[in-house]
Amino acid sequence: MVRLLRKVVSGCTLLVATLAAWPLAAQQVVHVGGAVFPPYVAKAEQSQQAGLLPQLLDALNQLQSDFRFVVRPTSIPRRFRDFEQGRIDLSMFENPAWGWQGIAHSAVDMGLEDAEVYVALAKPGRGQDYFNRLRGKRLALFNGYNYGFADFNAEPQFLTKNFNATLSYSHDSNLLMVLHDRADIALVTRSYVRDFHERHGQYAGQLLVSARLDQRYQHQALLRPGAPISPQQLARLFEQLRGNGQLTAIFAPYQIAVSSGVADSSAATGVTD
Repeated sequence: MVRLLRKVVSGCTLLVATLAAWPLAAQQVVHVGGAVFPPYVAKAEQSQQAGLLPQLLDALNQLQSDFRFVVRPTSIPRRFRDFEQGRIDLSMFENPAWGWQGIAHSAVDMGLEDAEVYVALAKPGRGQDYFNRLRGKRLALFNGYNYGFADFNAEPQFLTKNFNATLSYSHDSNLLMVLHDRADIALVTRSYVRDFHERHGQYAGQLLVSARLDQRYQHQALLRPGAPISPQQLARLFEQLRGNGQLTAIFAPYQIAVSSGVADSSAATGVTD
């Protein structure tokens, strides 16, 4: 009788442990590429802690328990290979025109809008007409980025030869080059200008930001074929974050526009080959 009771208790304990572990085992991990794109991802080597992407993934993880979104560090040029090889399942804050044309993916509208702007040193008499012509000016650009004025050609040799560009891996360095008159114009996101001013109040009023946009970002999330989450599921999660105000709380302080809603989430997804 004692042996029987022990077996029953042992069996119940095992059943409880199995049931307790089941939701965790069923949770699917979605690897999200973390490539330098401040203020979205501040530094690739610190992508788990820095930038807006980790905040967004925390919100997605708290929203549901079917998927666990985690950052997997990558780089701007390497993210294509990582995506095709399945090392990353999802690349956020993207534009399908940024080198993805030949890579199979599904695109989900994130309902977020940012823009790339031109930034120059503020000088007496200098106005918005300064940005009308780029030729003959020294440009400070981020190595590997796709720029509208260059028809999204990110080849360093093309940019240095045709646009007198200096390429770096730091937006702060590019803006400091402008501030110290070592470059005439830097290109950064509107959200990054806000972030820079927040961190460097001593430069208030010293930068002239263009009304002219190099490109407008209608941010997309790109999913690889066979990703653990479907485009429709991801679109629904974004809509829930939009509805509960979390997208606005994360992105609005950085002057990133949050749309009131995507008219049809299913229509916002598509496959590009």
